[in-house]
Amino acid sequence: MHIPFLDNWRKRHGGEQAASLSDAVSGDPEGAAQLLSECELLRDQAEDAGVELDDSAESLSALDQLLPRWRDDPEVAPWLGSDAGLYLGTVLVRTVPGAGWRLRPDGQPVVRLGSGRELDVLEEGTSWAETGTPELSQLYAEYSEG
Repeated sequence: MHIPFLDNWRKRHGGEQAASLSDAVSGDPEGAAQLLSECELLRDQAEDAGVELDDSAESLSALDQLLPRWRDDPEVAPWLGSDAGLYLGTVLVRTVPGAGWRLRPDGQPVVRLGSGRELDVLEEGTSWAETGTPELSQLYAEYSEG
């Protein structure tokens, strides 16, 4: 799996051998949360549209209202989808008690709620970027209740 922001993070932390997402999640949950919240492409798109991403549920609603111009570029949509999913996960982890990041055996980050329920944020973000459904705010509402 290739997560676009991970290469930049590795450069800042001593190279590919020195840092992995798995190491960050298991050894430094706060650092992992910061790493997974970068979402640079999504943040740039949102800023260009005048939307502030402040890690709140309201910002997810604002993202749902963006005109999906990225769908015209087949190379941008998958990256933006990953970022959208990671941003959704970031909002859940920062606002829902007991929510946290976990890596599946294949290395894919998911959000695990205190109830044990998991959300595949990359899959949901990709679906949102490609089709607009489900809305990020709807997913947040569903998963924030546990």
